[in-house]
Amino acid sequence: MKIKMLDCTLRDGGYYNNWDFDPVLIKDYLEAMDSLKVDFVEIGFRSLKNDSFNGGVAYSTDTFLNNLSMPRGLIGKIGVMINGAEIADTKSQNSSLEKLFKPKVESLVTLVRIACHVHEFKNCLPASKWLKKKGYLVGFNLMQIADRSLDEITEMAIAAKDYPIDVLYFADSMGSLSSDQLKNIINAFKSGWKKDLGIHAHDNIGQAVSNSIEAVNSGINWVDSTVTGMGRGSGNAQTEYILLALANLRKSQGNFIKLLKLIDKYFKDMKKSYGWGTNPFYYLAGQYGIHPSYIQHMLQDKRYNEEDILGVIDFLKVKEGKKFSLDTLESARHFYSSEPKGKWMPHTLLKEKTILILGSGPGVKKYQFEIETFVDQNKPYVIALNTQSNIKENLINARVACHPVRLLADCKDHIKLPQPLITPFSMLPDPLKKDLSQKEILDFGITIGKHFKFNENYCELPTSLVIAYALAIANSGLANKIILAGFDGYNADDPRSKEMSKLLLEYKKHQKALPLESITPTNYQIPVHSIFGPNT
Repeated sequence: MKIKMLDCTLRDGGYYNNWDFDPVLIKDYLEAMDSLKVDFVEIGFRSLKNDSFNGGVAYSTDTFLNNLSMPRGLIGKIGVMINGAEIADTKSQNSSLEKLFKPKVESLVTLVRIACHVHEFKNCLPASKWLKKKGYLVGFNLMQIADRSLDEITEMAIAAKDYPIDVLYFADSMGSLSSDQLKNIINAFKSGWKKDLGIHAHDNIGQAVSNSIEAVNSGINWVDSTVTGMGRGSGNAQTEYILLALANLRKSQGNFIKLLKLIDKYFKDMKKSYGWGTNPFYYLAGQYGIHPSYIQHMLQDKRYNEEDILGVIDFLKVKEGKKFSLDTLESARHFYSSEPKGKWMPHTLLKEKTILILGSGPGVKKYQFEIETFVDQNKPYVIALNTQSNIKENLINARVACHPVRLLADCKDHIKLPQPLITPFSMLPDPLKKDLSQKEILDFGITIGKHFKFNENYCELPTSLVIAYALAIANSGLANKIILAGFDGYNADDPRSKEMSKLLLEYKKHQKALPLESITPTNYQIPVHSIFGPNT
């Protein structure tokens, strides 16, 4: 049995850089693929969507392909992929395909693969007839197949055999298939499909290569891979390993030297920068059937720390997480969506007081002595965010925390710390309530909405950031002033800076919001009075 190797590095890797690859990298990549004698190079997508900037391989137009330095050995081996969602409407399918493809004789493209979810599959099948008439090889790549019963898989295979499809692929979209599951899926396909079968294996739990080999041993004869595994989420089976593992099943091994140079020149640094490859977060996503794009997005967004990511995973394993959605990600990050509950009314403690909120920026430690002197002299009510402890404990009156996963991580510290904890206790998960049962709690509710709203025993916030919660506590408490320390800020291009600036802008829109001032340096648009100057 001859195994066909399809490398889709630029197409799948483009999820990290908007498919905007340097032309010199593309040239070196194509030469490496030619040297390896891979059977097909799926260079990118074909798409009609153009609502944001994407590079050339997001569209892989014939004009783009004709301008590449295409090695002669790759002529007849170039493929592109279409997202099935773009052609699933059967009424407009042919006109969409007309816009995307010329006849094969006028194009460098030989293979067209259609990637589709199960619910799109039957509507996309007629596209194979149109593409075949134009002279193309046609492949279908079924996604999230692990969610389907074996009978459903066989039914789809039977449906496919009535169409001129050259290879039927399935993707282990969550990268979590076991060896037995893999064999059963392949056998289910074989029950209704007698032609070529392919696998696109993801590496969430580090088994993309071994699963690809297992699939070959079970009768698969097309295998996808990417250089260093570059691809959405955790990535894919690595080309450099797959070629070695399946060497005895390929007619020609080609030359590895250019591939190794390609990896050293480009892909090592890109992998370090973008961070594809399995890790504990991708592993958990694979276990719980969570779309890997959630993990990829969070790892690339500095607003998400480790606790946030674990919290989102906990949220998504209960809520539907198989389909990626930025809205779902934001609601997972915010966590609080139920009716707000709270038993403590801040005005009983904070009315007409000056509130000093301590952030976690380096300014607290740098100006520790001056802050402590300020507190001694001015007697503000000091609220520290989470477990921040860079000034003397006896100067801190209370702590605030509102993220359940952060609370879980800090629970032992909070129990040891002497101050009462202001938190939406009534809304926390039961295990966390139990852990905090011996702690002095001030129970102030929270709900996430569009704007700031300050109520007696709960608040509405546009974000679950703990600083927003602290500001709401001071305002609901009818304090007379809010002073900040340790809110240094981030670099201008850091997403956390934009998020905080947006939060402060929204806060200032509230007609009754207490004015803010900082006594340590800050990058935010907040009035600053030096802690070294006269009392503010």
